Amino acid sequence: MTAAAKNTLWADVVVIGFGKGGKVAAAALGRAGRRVILIERSDQMYGGTCPNVGCVPTKALVHHSGRRRPEDSPQEWFEQAIGEVQALTSTFRAGNYDALNGAATITVLTGTAHFVDLHTVAVSNESGEVRVVGETILVNTGSEPVIPDIPGLRESPRTVTNVDLIHTTHLPGRLAVIGGGYLGIEFASIYRRFGTAVTVFEASPQILGREDDDVAAAAAEVLAGDGVEVVTGAEVLEIRGEDTVVYRKDGREHSLTVDAILAATGRTPATAELRLENAGVKTTDGGAIEVDEHLRTSQPHIFALGDVNGGPQFTYISLDDSRIVLDQLLGSGKRSTADRIAVPQTLFMSPPLATVGLTEKAAHAAGHEVRIGMQRVADIVAMPRAYIVEETRGVMKFVIDAASDEILGAALLSVDAQELINTVALAMRHRITATELRESIYTHPSSTEAFNDVLGTIVRG
Repeated sequence: MTAAAKNTLWADVVVIGFGKGGKVAAAALGRAGRRVILIERSDQMYGGTCPNVGCVPTKALVHHSGRRRPEDSPQEWFEQAIGEVQALTSTFRAGNYDALNGAATITVLTGTAHFVDLHTVAVSNESGEVRVVGETILVNTGSEPVIPDIPGLRESPRTVTNVDLIHTTHLPGRLAVIGGGYLGIEFASIYRRFGTAVTVFEASPQILGREDDDVAAAAAEVLAGDGVEVVTGAEVLEIRGEDTVVYRKDGREHSLTVDAILAATGRTPATAELRLENAGVKTTDGGAIEVDEHLRTSQPHIFALGDVNGGPQFTYISLDDSRIVLDQLLGSGKRSTADRIAVPQTLFMSPPLATVGLTEKAAHAAGHEVRIGMQRVADIVAMPRAYIVEETRGVMKFVIDAASDEILGAALLSVDAQELINTVALAMRHRITATELRESIYTHPSSTEAFNDVLGTIVRG
């Protein structure tokens, strides 16, 4: 046996990346008797972004930040919160590793992977290199933060990503957030509630540019009420002297000295290290792996799941990707991305903003004649839960097709919005009308019963 053969492993399926889609697919394929090798480049990322540096720690920080009382020391409270969050993520990480590596048909390898050829992947770590040959290969390497090309930003020791922030126990006195999208607003809300002075810089005329103006304005009002400074129409010009953000607004140059600068301008597919060209796998101009509706790449035996394929960057989309791939490998092969209808999303500010479907402006652009049901949460008589939990800020908005009475979209900025939106999405998928949703019976006191009131305010849009 040659030395190369001694350092080669064979598998039915090779999974590169321990994210949601990859681990679910690996587990199912292992249960089906397939020999699976799952590769993860870091022992701190078993389970993927969500339980380690994404959904779980950030939403835990939302929870901890909301529990801080005025008399609590911001730094001590933050340090305690980070410790508890890290303990939680460690538990999840260990559980993910043990669940898969403990299976008889699954092996977890830790190391950096790249393609050698169509069926071979090299895995490198401190112990050397091993090659893995697989009949089928699933790529699930996720995405990574983008640092925009602003002079001095990459060089400044004050520059951080969202991943950096949740790994530090030091609470910055003043935080600058570059980007007023979902990521930027979520962290601005979290850190302000911990006691940090926060300034958000957004180049567009408003934050949350994908939302309707009235919804974005309601979110901005909530942030302002919490003390978050939002500077719209701001062009960040440079980071000067490590800690000074220089920006232009209304034709004038301004500056702000800060303790930390969060780059929150998006994430890009993590494909740079994969050497996809060695396997003939095509990518888009943005670096995402090109896939068809069944998530096959330009090589039929190679699939791409999750953020790396350029789709919506949500854990639950990665989960659905695994269902599509598993249907190809173990099922009828009929399931596809075309089956996705009314996929909701949530921005975990406080209170959360959850949306699904079309905005009012998108519905008009698509040629719909619409009606609008909209109320401020404080005015929804049928929603006493908002008063019970002392969170009456926000707004609920429904976009409804005037001819069919079907719900085209919704934006819920309210307590429990992250749960309410799933009910709305389900109604949309099954073409339940706005009238049916309005006339349904809901428990009391609950947030869902707000639908009884809000959908009774329908006017022409």
